[in-house]
Amino acid sequence: MSKRSVLLGLGLLVLALSVAGLTGCACFGGGSAAMAAAPRSEPMADCGVNLVGARGPDGLTGPAGAQGPIGLTGAPGAVLVGPRGAEGPAGPAGIQGATGAMGPAGAVLVGGAGVTGLTGLAGVMGAAGATGVQGASADGFAGPTGAAGPAGPQGATGLTGAQGPTLVGPTGPAGRVGPAGVQGATGDTGATGNTTAGVAGSIGPNGAAGAMGATGLTGAAGVAGVVPCWVTYRDFWFDAGKSNIRDLDTSMVADIASYQKKNPSLQIGIDGYSDSRNLELSNGRVNAVRDALINAGVPADKIKIGAFGDSKNRQDRRVEVLIQTAN
Repeated sequence: MSKRSVLLGLGLLVLALSVAGLTGCACFGGGSAAMAAAPRSEPMADCGVNLVGARGPDGLTGPAGAQGPIGLTGAPGAVLVGPRGAEGPAGPAGIQGATGAMGPAGAVLVGGAGVTGLTGLAGVMGAAGATGVQGASADGFAGPTGAAGPAGPQGATGLTGAQGPTLVGPTGPAGRVGPAGVQGATGDTGATGNTTAGVAGSIGPNGAAGAMGATGLTGAAGVAGVVPCWVTYRDFWFDAGKSNIRDLDTSMVADIASYQKKNPSLQIGIDGYSDSRNLELSNGRVNAVRDALINAGVPADKIKIGAFGDSKNRQDRRVEVLIQTAN
């Protein structure tokens, strides 16, 4: 508030008091004496005149005080490790892995060659040739000393691992008796003998034996092989007009039964040549082979009868036995 405003307010207050004394305003109880005797605690009544001037404008904001000093940095707080939380439940089991692929099929090997047939009868010996004139004899020169013998045999190769059960055919049937040999030609007269050869040199010493190789690891057994189609296995030949198995073929029955037992995945096919003029005889031969195999231990449900073989190989008096992996 300015000084001028204060002086103006005081002047108005003096003027108002002077007017009140001259007129004897009843609001104070009459005269100055009555005013002095009035109780100080009673409020004055409203005269309808506001003696307080209007509120002056707010003074200007004082300048900002100087900033106080920055407080000291507090000591760092201690870091405490909280207790370990409870262990969570185990997660669900993982999905089962895919089934592995099936291993490769075992090898199908050709059976060993059959037993060599009996040697045919020897031909008639030709006439002995005339003895040659003895050549002149003379002591030959001593031969050079023989070269040193070869190195000893290499050590045995490690054993091959066992092969899985394969369908190796058994030994073939014995060959038929060969025909009689042709008579030999008459021998020629011997030529005149040569001069006696020199004496052979001494035999060189044997080389040192080679070190034996390490034994090979045993291979894992493979899966059984698969015969996808009918394959010829054995032939039964019958005498003309007969349906009984010949004595020399009875061993084949046991061989077939033993082979099927070792390879139960195989089934047996019987194919007999059928001549419409003698169908009963042909069927009798087929049934004879079938009954013999069953008696030898081949399950009846593993035997089939039909035209399984190659038609080009069908002959009279022949019954063909074939094998195939069962479906």
